[in-house]
Amino acid sequence: MSGNLSAVVGVVSLITALAAALWAVLRLRGRRGIATATQRATYEVLHTAGLAAEPLRAGLNPAGAAKAVRHLRTLVGAAGLALTDRDALLALDGRGAHHGDQLLAAARRTVEAGRSTVLGESELHCDRVDCPVRGAVLAPLNAEGRVVGALVAVADAPPAPGLVQATLETAHWAGNQLALAELDSSRERLARAEIRALRAQISPHFIYNALTAIGSFVRTDPERARELILEFAEFTRYSFRAHGEFTTLAEELRSIDRYLTIERARFGDRLQVRLQIAPEVLPVTLPFLCLQPLVENAVRHGLSRKPGTGMVSIEARDAGAECHITVEDDGVGMDPATLTAGIAELARAGSDPTDDAGQHVGLSNVDERLRSVFGDRFGLVVETGPGSGTKVSLRVPKFHPGVRAGS
Repeated sequence: MSGNLSAVVGVVSLITALAAALWAVLRLRGRRGIATATQRATYEVLHTAGLAAEPLRAGLNPAGAAKAVRHLRTLVGAAGLALTDRDALLALDGRGAHHGDQLLAAARRTVEAGRSTVLGESELHCDRVDCPVRGAVLAPLNAEGRVVGALVAVADAPPAPGLVQATLETAHWAGNQLALAELDSSRERLARAEIRALRAQISPHFIYNALTAIGSFVRTDPERARELILEFAEFTRYSFRAHGEFTTLAEELRSIDRYLTIERARFGDRLQVRLQIAPEVLPVTLPFLCLQPLVENAVRHGLSRKPGTGMVSIEARDAGAECHITVEDDGVGMDPATLTAGIAELARAGSDPTDDAGQHVGLSNVDERLRSVFGDRFGLVVETGPGSGTKVSLRVPKFHPGVRAGS
């Protein structure tokens, strides 16, 4: 009885497997029936190009070339394909490895001339009787008007016009990807330079005032002087850290608190601070040194020239997919038209960072960094007027691709 039951179970399992296989075949045929041959070809080309683009966007180097070369060979349809920079053969996929020295020498000539080259069998002489290589097509990789390397397609037949054209078009496309890689690198260098410029603008002014304030307590209140020195040390450690273009709101506010502690030691009861921070937005990521310049401007350009007591208010609230932040002071304010009056020219002219021009440069720096990271919708909004104080508002998305603290 148990034997019959096992046989029945086996037959049922076989029928189930066959049904599943039949269903998979029908679904596959159905999918193929939906797409035309042109659509399928378009998908294959774009998919393969996308696989090659990612490593190329990291720049022309051995690691990226090794990942991209296989996909590039598929695009060209060559028996072998190599990538070189100006001096070395970085990677080769498929046939032609034993012709490496000859291909590299030809690639160097192509790079130097900046023109494509077609090699015949006589120019790729070989002692191997069974050598399948019959020619090669070499095309320069041009990134933003500068030849950075060459794409080499190896042929197992005399190079036909189709292979030549495919090699040239693929090299042109690859060059564009390398140009984008250089653009990304330039943006990163620019971002680092902007942070260095912002540090240079803020730090000398603050360091002088901080040391002066601390010095005033050395004899009268040594314990407070010691506490202020520790706060100053932590503030400078954060401001001059060497890694990461992004930080969390919590870290930025912690540094601002140290800054305000030192400034309160300088101004005494004249400086009042009001904080209203929603706990749920503390982990939000934003550009490094994004809020600190706004607070420093509020103190330096608003309250330091106002008689009597001044208030600096910092608010961060949850707004769904965004965090809304405002930095406001009730200081002397400024003429709104001044904000749009040649910020770049003022910076290039070497304006004294203690006057209004210094404020404009700081605001412009933060505004440009916000827009470059999150998009034009996320720049600064400044509300001000003579004698009416200044309010600076910004929005930061809670999540944004590629943006994370410490990166």
